[in-house]
Amino acid sequence: MNSAALLDLLGNENRRRILRLLAQKPCYVTEISEYLGVSPKAVIDHLQKLEEAGLVESRVDDQRRKYFHIARNLRLEVNVSPYRFGAKSAYPASMSLDLTRWRYLTIDVGGDEDDEADADPDELADRLRRLEDLEDELSMAQRWVQGRLTDTLDQLGEVVEESADAGFDSRLYADVLLAVQDGRRTTAGIADSTGTPAELVEEALAALAEAGLVTRQNGDWRID
Repeated sequence: MNSAALLDLLGNENRRRILRLLAQKPCYVTEISEYLGVSPKAVIDHLQKLEEAGLVESRVDDQRRKYFHIARNLRLEVNVSPYRFGAKSAYPASMSLDLTRWRYLTIDVGGDEDDEADADPDELADRLRRLEDLEDELSMAQRWVQGRLTDTLDQLGEVVEESADAGFDSRLYADVLLAVQDGRRTTAGIADSTGTPAELVEEALAALAEAGLVTRQNGDWRID
């Protein structure tokens, strides 16, 4: 997607809030309306724009209620400095991209500590070239990480859905699981750590427990 169009689309705070909500779980219009505190008509207008951009999709459940969810992974990079402004968006690298075998990836950050302020033009040009190459490589590495992260979240979602009546996006399960691993033992503590309402955390914990990923011992949640 064109980065300028994406920036314009995400410039609206309510659209960003919709995406944050949908990153936790699929929702229908009334849920989104209550979350945003705006009319259903306004929500439908925002969802339509997000759908047209390919960021959001919908499905209809057995009660013929339309649920919306995030359709794809998209990374937006914005660079603002006294010398450059630019933005670029790109889909994450495919699973076939293996950076460990990519001979052009060096991620070498050495060599600058001894550079002097009065370096000659050739040295300055070499340094600029090296840093620009590093910038490109870091961008590729970020896409690689995002692709692997998405794959891992998909696996987590599959594990939970096989065992429980899962109703949330894998990101919420991941956040809750990591909070438990970090030592958050209570629902309130996990909710505070993840910035998620306690009732949603309780439901996510129940699904994770049914999937055998966490267990409750003496009121405390732990990795199983």
